[in-house]
Amino acid sequence: MLSLLYVIIAGIALPVGGVQMQYLWRNQLGDVYSLGLGSAACLGAAAATMTGWCSLTVGSFICTLLCTLVCFVVTLKVNTRNLITFGILFGTFIGSLGTIVVTNAPNGDLLKQYYLWGAANFSLEGVTAGDIAFSLVLFAVGLAAAFGLAGKLTRHFNGEIEISNVGKALILLAIMFLVTSAVSICGPIGFISLGVPNLSRILSDSTDIRRHYLISGLMGVGLLLLTYLVVNHVNFGIYLPVSATMAIIALPLMAILFLKK
Repeated sequence: MLSLLYVIIAGIALPVGGVQMQYLWRNQLGDVYSLGLGSAACLGAAAATMTGWCSLTVGSFICTLLCTLVCFVVTLKVNTRNLITFGILFGTFIGSLGTIVVTNAPNGDLLKQYYLWGAANFSLEGVTAGDIAFSLVLFAVGLAAAFGLAGKLTRHFNGEIEISNVGKALILLAIMFLVTSAVSICGPIGFISLGVPNLSRILSDSTDIRRHYLISGLMGVGLLLLTYLVVNHVNFGIYLPVSATMAIIALPLMAILFLKK
């Protein structure tokens, strides 16, 4: 049951975070991994697993919070195009730190535990009751903040207003809470935070971000659930990571919709 619960949480949290990033940047390339937030969550989880200094969720939260602070400062200094470039480079830097931490695992058991977590198959490897409770709080607060800031984000995206620096900080924190709530428990899950929001924008002509929250959340949950069932019941006798399998399933659909549009 917990695995299915986190299929739902991840299917909502990551697309909603991606939609917020696209509206904040006014750019369809916006993604929760674009500024290194997803990579930072993985780095924190890796450090927690390898050293035992804290739980998965706490480690992910600390690293993602630090990453968000850096991104906020950069957001105030550069334009959107340069921010995207910075985000890609910064995400690569954070990912490299994670690689160093993992490749220096104290023993093979910890390395295997981290790999099983990182494969994003909702096995909840190494997850504690405290991790579950903390992630549920992060998800609830992040989702509430997303809806609370929805009106401003929609008007900002439409060019009617410019969001203040305080508003940008709150939006980035809301995105960080959603990302951490999913990634710290399930591992990195690509595609749905970028692909699903873009699918939503193709299917709906409305710019009301709340509509895209709903469409993206439903599509994210549906796509993740389909992938989860394939991985666990139609796996052809081989191990299939959820994230990779989902990209294989979803990419043809993306191509068809983009070409038709």
